[in-house]
Amino acid sequence: MTDDSGLRGAYDATIGRIKAQEGGGARLGMESLMWISHSERPLSVDEICQVVAVEIGSAEINPNNVPSIRTVISCCQGLAAVDEGSSTIRLIHFTLKEYLAGHDDLFDRPHSRIAETCLTYLNFQAIKDLSVSRSRDLRGTSLLEYSSLYWGTHMRMEPSYRSRCLALDLLNQYDNHISAELLWELVKKLFPIHLSCVKPFSALHCISYFGITEVAIGVIGTKRWDMNHRDGVGLTPLMWAARYGREEVVKLLLQQKHTQPDIPDALHGRTALSWAAGSGHEGVVRLFLGRLFVNPGPIGRWRGAPQVLSVLFRRKYVNPDKRDNGGKTPLSWAAGNGCDGIVKLLLERKDISLNRADNYGRTPLMWAAKGGCDRVVELLLERGGVYPNRLDPHGRTLLSWAVQNGRDEVVKLLLQREDVDPNRPDNDGRTLLSWAAQNGRDEAVKLLLHREDVNPDMPNNDGQTLLSWAARNGRDEVVKLLLQREDVNPDKPDNDGRTPVSWAARNGRDEVVKLLLAREDVSPDRPGGGGLTPLSRAARNGCDRVVKLLLEREDVSPDSPDDLGRTPLSWAARNGRGDVVNLLLEREDISPNRCDNYGRTPLSRAARNGHDGVVELLLEREDVSPDIPDNLGRTPLWWATLHKHDGVVKLLEARKSATPSAV
Repeated sequence: MTDDSGLRGAYDATIGRIKAQEGGGARLGMESLMWISHSERPLSVDEICQVVAVEIGSAEINPNNVPSIRTVISCCQGLAAVDEGSSTIRLIHFTLKEYLAGHDDLFDRPHSRIAETCLTYLNFQAIKDLSVSRSRDLRGTSLLEYSSLYWGTHMRMEPSYRSRCLALDLLNQYDNHISAELLWELVKKLFPIHLSCVKPFSALHCISYFGITEVAIGVIGTKRWDMNHRDGVGLTPLMWAARYGREEVVKLLLQQKHTQPDIPDALHGRTALSWAAGSGHEGVVRLFLGRLFVNPGPIGRWRGAPQVLSVLFRRKYVNPDKRDNGGKTPLSWAAGNGCDGIVKLLLERKDISLNRADNYGRTPLMWAAKGGCDRVVELLLERGGVYPNRLDPHGRTLLSWAVQNGRDEVVKLLLQREDVDPNRPDNDGRTLLSWAAQNGRDEAVKLLLHREDVNPDMPNNDGQTLLSWAARNGRDEVVKLLLQREDVNPDKPDNDGRTPVSWAARNGRDEVVKLLLAREDVSPDRPGGGGLTPLSRAARNGCDRVVKLLLEREDVSPDSPDDLGRTPLSWAARNGRGDVVNLLLEREDISPNRCDNYGRTPLSRAARNGHDGVVELLLEREDVSPDIPDNLGRTPLWWATLHKHDGVVKLLEARKSATPSAV
């Protein structure tokens, strides 16, 4: 709460005025403030007007009790206002929320009352009837969505006997209640795929999702449930409880004799333990790890007992190293999400494989390195038998993943080890420095460049050096670091003949181009694959700032053709790069009528592709001939007419010399 005692005094005085209101004003004002300050999301104007009219435990809402929003605002004595942009009601200032939170005595068990109100609303007969209505006319039911999605959240915070009774009334008819469908719509958003299921979200799934133990006991006692029934996203009630860390509900479900704790879900093949481990719920993981396979012992001597008892015990057994459909174990999930407490628990087990790779070849250590979970990396490295230099199917090590994802602390940990090779290339020939340079990982680059066993100019299988990767991705700081090295060739071409400046020009990295052009040992006009110079690549992609930089150089030929005879102007015109065309046409040493190997001029290329603006720029030049035919006799006007580029046709016909040419 703010230290402004004057503000506190103003709030005290206003609350006093609200409570002093006659009639129902005091109740309405305080009830509204309670809902506004304790709701899980902002309430709409219609919602706040309906919610304050619900009498807890009643059979229906009295329309005469529904106030207008003007009445609600008036009873709040200026402490609440309507947000016109979202049509929701809010407190006038964030300090008021702090004030209300610091005065628990203002509202009597607010979350309990909110839960009871929501449940009362959902138990109205008018709401129950909506579930069987095909048209589902939801007019006048503005509180339905909030009540369906949040009654359990409020009840979990402050359970009460009345809310328990109301919840059981709702859940006894939940399969046919519209609130089940609304909650199901929310649940489906958590998963990109869902399964076809007659009863997608049962009462038992609902209560496991919310995690209210008292209600779960009552629900389980109402009928014989299929404890292992998978809902529409393939999860059992136990999995929902495990995923959200509902420890007491998990314990209750595990006590049910038909619960099978180790079955996988229907979509991902993950067990309840896997969901708990990946979500960081240590207490739930402990419960599952207590489910060991027990040898029947002396009882096994009974006739027929070994087979029967084996089945019974195995149904309760939890495999802590079970792989899901992607091959990930609970340890991999916990390691990748930085759940070091759960990793410690799992490492205490002798039946856990530390180096078990998933379907993508990634071990728990790799997942921890990729996620930047340095504490988990430390825990795993301290454990004997871990292979920090293991390769995945792409030939990449965990150090490579840590570098790519900018996990500097993990990189430092791994580089301290003698059994980690920082210069090992992957299947594409890319080294750690290459990945660091591509992704602009300045700290990782500095760490690696300080090592004598790292080659800063080592090319990959395509001949691209890390300077090329840094240049093409615009990593200015990395480029600066590399250009300070004497063992880095700044003009080294790759297998396609492209140099770092060519890559930077192609992608419009003007700052990198400046850095490279400042070097005397960099050729700014060197052609690469297809004979394209850096200027042609920049012009083709519309990188006008790079084009301007290159045109300032005397050693750059602005009209140099590539292997297909296309000049920078031809490429710019073909792709509709008006700004670049403007820059090139300012040069006297550029021929605007130069034909490529197909006999097409820049104007022909622009006309064929319907670039009106470029055509107009070219036609402004007196030395541009609008009627030059290509090798097949097709003129710019012919191309424009063929492709129905009406704007281009008009521009060309405006030139008196433009006439259609027969093929």
